[in-house]
Amino acid sequence: MEEISLGVPQPLLDRLPADDEVAAADMQDAVAGWERKLNEAIREADDEQEAAGRVLEAIDRFEERYETYDELVPELRAWGQSPIYAITWRTLYADVIAQLYEHEELVDHLERERNRRIVADGIRLQDL
Repeated sequence: MEEISLGVPQPLLDRLPADDEVAAADMQDAVAGWERKLNEAIREADDEQEAAGRVLEAIDRFEERYETYDELVPELRAWGQSPIYAITWRTLYADVIAQLYEHEELVDHLERERNRRIVADGIRLQDL
């Protein structure tokens, strides 16, 4: 399986306050770290199914973090705080997930792995 390439979209960085260069650097460092870890996981996997499983686990974590930031936005607004950082991180997680699904070689394996998990979960639920 080919290596994954991820990045932080420039429009997302443009949303950040102009006087805060730290947040942009943090986002770029985070995405570079995710890219490195995902590529290591793909290289270390025994086969493409295992590699897709590892990427799918990362996608699940990104979706959980997306939901966390999404829930934080109205709370910040209620307290009179600016939600710009929560919105930006939420959008970054959504964009990284979209970038992963843009890798043509990976997307077929991800869909098969997700379907395999759905079937396996359904079988386990019937056993209860």
